[in-house]
Amino acid sequence: MAKQTPLYSAHARCNAKFVDFGGWALPIHYGSQIREHEAVRQQAGMFDVSHMTVIDLHGERVFDFLRYLLANDISRIVQGQAMYSCMLNDKGGIIDDLIVYFMDDQWVRMVVNAATHDKDLQWIEKQSVPFDVSVQERQDLAMIAVQGPNARAAVHALLDTESRTRVEQLKTFFCTELSGDRFIARTGYTGEDGYECMLPSGQAESFWDQLVGQGVQPCGLGARDTLRLEAGMALYGSDMDENIQPAEANLSWTVSLDDARDFIGKSALSSAPQSRLIGLILDGRGVLRNHLPLFQADRRVGEITSGGFSPTLGKSIALARVLKEALQAPLEVELRGKRLPVRVVAPVFVRNGQPCIKDLQNI
Repeated sequence: MAKQTPLYSAHARCNAKFVDFGGWALPIHYGSQIREHEAVRQQAGMFDVSHMTVIDLHGERVFDFLRYLLANDISRIVQGQAMYSCMLNDKGGIIDDLIVYFMDDQWVRMVVNAATHDKDLQWIEKQSVPFDVSVQERQDLAMIAVQGPNARAAVHALLDTESRTRVEQLKTFFCTELSGDRFIARTGYTGEDGYECMLPSGQAESFWDQLVGQGVQPCGLGARDTLRLEAGMALYGSDMDENIQPAEANLSWTVSLDDARDFIGKSALSSAPQSRLIGLILDGRGVLRNHLPLFQADRRVGEITSGGFSPTLGKSIALARVLKEALQAPLEVELRGKRLPVRVVAPVFVRNGQPCIKDLQNI
């Protein structure tokens, strides 16, 4: 039987259609995936992401530990700031992508993907032993992502004066802890502004209902996927995995190689990856789906890693991994036994509600 988040009853009241996602019963939509997608782009929508794994790391050497564990360098950020990073295996492959929040010199919060829960915890606990860092999974917390042009105002309206003042001052990719074990970060996975709110599980349903009262649209996994795809945000298990190095997933910017710091997987990283993650647009009819092959003449040169219909653009789009040497000539996708031309673009299609399509060579 699939696990339920603390918001399961709230979803049921909103007529959610549930699916099994990594062993969790989560909403795929509440009647219209397109309406939910558009709400986030134009107004405000919210997602139950309580299935994701929140981990608190404590210890005098927590920074030394994270500088060794992660490809990105936590010493590059300041207290109250968040950082996106990959956690690599010894071969430089991506065990998971995650966000860490620098709370103080002996406390860092980490959020990892739900589908990688078991292997992530085992890996983190194993690597933490020499550093004497405690690893605490926060199963007592729920997490709600509120995203869109009106998202911040909706959250502000539900906070007391002191909390609202602190949250209103947050810059993008910064966070703050509030009273009552509440936590708000100006982060997200949609290409829109907004917050990710963590709070005790027993308070989650009331907070969700209050957001509904503020006009925030409940949104399911379907809209979350089309939003992140439009924003060019990679999905673990589709666009990257343990056999893919960061440079092959357009994540070189998350790898800090500018000092003598050693970290797991560093020595295995390739300086010249053979493939690249690109964006594709299908101007004709059809839908680009995961794993569809890409060709140049009769040579297969790559495949789609994430694909679907873009409600904002009104066209099918995709992320695809392609041999770098093949990017100098047109590509075709094989769809239902036919080869169709696809337009190669930078792997970001929409940001802040607006199309931002660029030629691949401009990035």
